[in-house]
Amino acid sequence: MTRTVRHAATQRALLAALALLAVAPAAAAENGPAYGPELQGFDYPWPVAHYAFASQGEKLDMAYMDIKPDKPNGRVAVLLHGKNFCAATWRDAIPALRDAGYRVVAPDQVGFCKSSKPQSYQFSFQQLAANTHALLASLGIERATIIGHSTGGMLAIRYGLIYPDAVDQLVLVDPIGLEDWQAKGAPWLSVDQWRERELKTTADSIRAYERTTYYAGEWKPAYEVWVQMLAGLYRGGGREQAAAVAARLDDMIYTQPVVYELDRLPMPVLLVIGDRDTTAIGKDLASPGVRATLGDYPALGKAAAARIPRAKLVEFPDLGHAPQIQAPEAFNKALLEGLAEAARQP
Repeated sequence: MTRTVRHAATQRALLAALALLAVAPAAAAENGPAYGPELQGFDYPWPVAHYAFASQGEKLDMAYMDIKPDKPNGRVAVLLHGKNFCAATWRDAIPALRDAGYRVVAPDQVGFCKSSKPQSYQFSFQQLAANTHALLASLGIERATIIGHSTGGMLAIRYGLIYPDAVDQLVLVDPIGLEDWQAKGAPWLSVDQWRERELKTTADSIRAYERTTYYAGEWKPAYEVWVQMLAGLYRGGGREQAAAVAARLDDMIYTQPVVYELDRLPMPVLLVIGDRDTTAIGKDLASPGVRATLGDYPALGKAAAARIPRAKLVEFPDLGHAPQIQAPEAFNKALLEGLAEAARQP
């Protein structure tokens, strides 16, 4: 074998080895932890309590964290997670709120994470808002600042519309639902079709989507825990149950727009937008022409702020769908400043 041939062979072997190293983390992740149907085995950063209640003829359990400050300011912050998130994903925001004097309540909504996943439940944002309101009443909380991210932003809007007198302020963090995807041409899917899509969930598919949409094309090892949180749920024995519930939640999100009611929100609203967010339900199924019109968050944020009577818009030009995870220090600073400003308003 000549030196040139040996060199070429060595280069090919090196490239092959590098390729194996590149895929090894993803392959290992696919063989990662398996969690129970209510995320048994996945630890939350603070103790988890449980609210037992009946709804639609079913006995349900709503998991939540209740973190009390050392020096209370008399206010409560309620954190509402998104569809691919859990209460635990507020991990970096909770200490900032607690240290500022807020009592923090972070529930897992019914159908998600550590809460019940009923198979015959009619999901609606109104129902989830009523469940949350009942949880707060059980804790003796009459008023709160409601902070919602992603799908939790849609829920926060609905909560504010139903219970305006119980809301000091809304904070909407990259909320979805600032546009009507159906009206814009994103195709409808049946619950069965949504279920088939949910059953294809893997760590690789979660990671690829989150890298593009949540984190504006970047990836850090710290994000992997949230990939494994979701993937572990789908690896466990509750896979079919989780997919069936997630499909009905997909249908809820698609068919229950809130964008037409933004001008009815009477309370101060802090709207936090990562301008590189592109989230839109059904976007990948839409025609190229329709797809190009969906998930334009710089435009959506400005349009929403113009329609909400008492809105303040904060934009992060370089961040994606999850600024509280991608840039927690910058997010927490903007959040606390926005809360303090609203507290000074009459």
